[in-house]
This record gives sequence, C-alpha cells and structure tokens, in this order.
Amino acid sequence: MVKTLRTGFFILLLLIGAAVLAQSKDASTPHVDLISIDGSINPAVDDFIRESIGRAKTNGASALIIQLDTPGGLLSSTRTIVKELLGAPVPVMVYVAPGGAGAGSAGVFITMAAHVAAMAPGTNIGAAHPVAGGGQEVKGVMGEKIENFTASFSESIAQKRGRNTEWAIQAVRKSVAITEKEALKIKVIDIVAKDISDLLEQAHGRKVDIDGRMQELALKGARVERHEMSLKQKMLNVIGDPNIAYILLMAGFLGLYMEFAHPGVIFPGVAGAICLLLAFASLQLLPINYAGLGLIILGIGLLVGEAFAPSFGVLGVGGIISLALGSFFLFDTEGSDLIVDRSIIFTAVATLGSFVLVVSYLVFRSQQSKPTLGIAGLIGEIGEVRGKLSPSGKIFVHGEYWNAQADSEIDVGEKVEVVGHEGMSLKVRRSSERSSKGA
Repeated sequence: MVKTLRTGFFILLLLIGAAVLAQSKDASTPHVDLISIDGSINPAVDDFIRESIGRAKTNGASALIIQLDTPGGLLSSTRTIVKELLGAPVPVMVYVAPGGAGAGSAGVFITMAAHVAAMAPGTNIGAAHPVAGGGQEVKGVMGEKIENFTASFSESIAQKRGRNTEWAIQAVRKSVAITEKEALKIKVIDIVAKDISDLLEQAHGRKVDIDGRMQELALKGARVERHEMSLKQKMLNVIGDPNIAYILLMAGFLGLYMEFAHPGVIFPGVAGAICLLLAFASLQLLPINYAGLGLIILGIGLLVGEAFAPSFGVLGVGGIISLALGSFFLFDTEGSDLIVDRSIIFTAVATLGSFVLVVSYLVFRSQQSKPTLGIAGLIGEIGEVRGKLSPSGKIFVHGEYWNAQADSEIDVGEKVEVVGHEGMSLKVRRSSERSSKGA
C-alpha cells in the first residue's frame, strides 16, 4: 500500500513538473496577437483596435497583426485609428488579406500607418478620394477643402512611416488603386506574404520606430494568438453597416404600420419596435443626412395616409418618391464614404410601397362595396309581407321577422324591397316581383 502511494505521488510530481515546464516554455516563446477587420470602418472597429493594442502591450506580445479587408468607412473613426497606430507602444502590422481582399479608402490610411504594411497575393490598395455618402464627388469649395485635408493627412502618414508620399497623395486626389506587386515595387508596403507564417518570417529582424526608439522585431517561430471582438463590439459592428441600418429602419416602419392597421396582432408591432430601436442605435453610430431621414419619414407618412384616406394614388405615389429620395440621401455626408446598396433600396421601397398601396386599394374597395352585415346589409333585399302594411306591419326577410313601414298599403304575401331603415324599423316599397296571396 505504501509503495503504491509513493508511486502515485511520484507520478503526480512528474505531471506537475511537466506542466510547469510547458508553461515556462510558452511564456519564453514570443507570441503575436492577431485580430481581423472585415467590413466598413466604424466606431466599433476603432474600439476593437484600441482595446487590442492595449491588450498586446499588457500581455507582452511581440507585435499585433491586423488582418484587414475593408472598402472604407467613417473618416472620424479612421483618423482615431491612425492616431492609435502612430502612437502604438507595440509594433503593429497591417496585413491586407486573404487573396481578393482590399484596403480601399479608409483602409489606405490604416495600412500606411502601421509599423509594417503587408499584403497577400491577389489583393489591392487605393482609391482614397473623399466622396459623399451617395458615392458622388463632393463639389465646390467644400469638396476642395476636404480633398486638400485628406491628401495632406495621407501624405503625413506616409512621411511618418517612410512610405511613398507621392503615391499617397495620388491615391486621394486621383483615386489611384494598385495591386500588391505594384505597392511593393513603389514602396507603399513593406512585404508581400502568402500567409501569417510567411509574414512573421519576413518581418523577423526588421527595425521599427516605437515611441522614438528603434526596436528590432523578434518574430521567428512566434505563437499566434487570435482575438475576437466582444459581443458588444460585434453587435455595434453589425448595426454599424449602413445596409443593415437601412433594412432595420424599413422593417421597423413596416412592422409598426402592420400593427396599427391590424391592432391586436402583436408580433409585427413588437418586432417593428425592436427593429426601429436598433436602427436608431445604428444611426447614432453613422453620420446621416437629416434631410434624407426627413424624406423617409414623410414618405412613410404619405403611404400610411394613402392606406387610411385613399386619394386614388396621389399620396401613395408621392410617398414612394419621397421614400426613394430619402433612402439615397440618408448617408449622403462628407464625413464618410458609406453607401446603401442600391438593390437593397429598390427592393425595400418597392416592397413597402406595394404593400401599403395594396392595403389602401383593399380598404377603398371595402368602403365602396355594399354592406353585408347588420341592418344596413338588408337594404336591397327582397322580403315577404307577413302582417299587412297599413302602412306599418311585419315582413319576413333574410330569415328574420322585421317591423316595416311602407308609403301605401301592401297586403300579406306580397313581395317588398327594403329601401332603408329608421332605427330598428325597415322602410320598404312594393317589389316588381309579385306573388299570390296566401303564398
């Protein structure tokens, strides 16, 4: 028994020792943090990058790799990210990947601001000319000011990191875009790497400027620790997409309309309220054109007015036009290059407009149709006199006995037509259909 206990205790000590050795080995092995940005640049991405830089510094990471694929985004968020990268206390490498990815518009500034800029084969970078939210060029003095500011912003980043300043300016002023091979050739980037391992191998031994002092990168054989966005950041990143924000806005309006049009259904109202609140949350993150938002609200109001007060299509057509214009102008601002996909706008406007117009047509048709229930539904029906009308009496109509009045005497058995009512008494007249007495 004692021998068995000693053996077990020895094995336990060996296991503990192996775990300690493994942990110390992992601690001594250099590691890099890896995060991925796939989508537009917005406040959630800004928060994620700032948090990742702080975590990399705290955990003693040898570098932070930002794998990037973006069409652009908010200029305000881009400027904040660039400041964080230029002042980062740890080496930051921006890697435009995988193949087919791109660093467009805001992505150009973020890539050039990194200590090491890299791209994967089959990627591109460029087209950083500032545009309005609808994708069109900003005209006039304001457009010139924005272009000059953005060009100088790009130039200063390139100078700070020792990159091609002339190309940085042309990317803004002439929307120049190039492949990874051209970018490497003219010194826009530092490395073309097929994957993360290749990137680490090529970056090993490079010297980068960290807070005014040169630091040599020791990345050979480094472990890669991937980090994801928090749940809050993921939610903000999703609703920070202008396409998602627009869909939520339209779904919210449609849900509330259905609830008001058919009280008691409940589900459309609850879903619509949730969508509308999420849409408002996303609109707080994104720069919006309030004229566009006003046109959308006006369009919804006109469509609802058509449903409840049919105007033979005038309100409905006006509502659809207002809704479409507002949708195109919603993100039309100088502070971003965000845009709602036109196919989404056409689909949403067509769906919402068609639904409301169909409902308004059904309401109009029901208002014009003859009542079928209650005392009003008896008008035009043919009944039979069961108690002589002189001028009041009883008639049998629609399977029921009713008090009735006529302008002249009508004998029992004759057919009468209901022409109106006064209170619960029907007004009748002799019908062209006659029957024999006693029928």
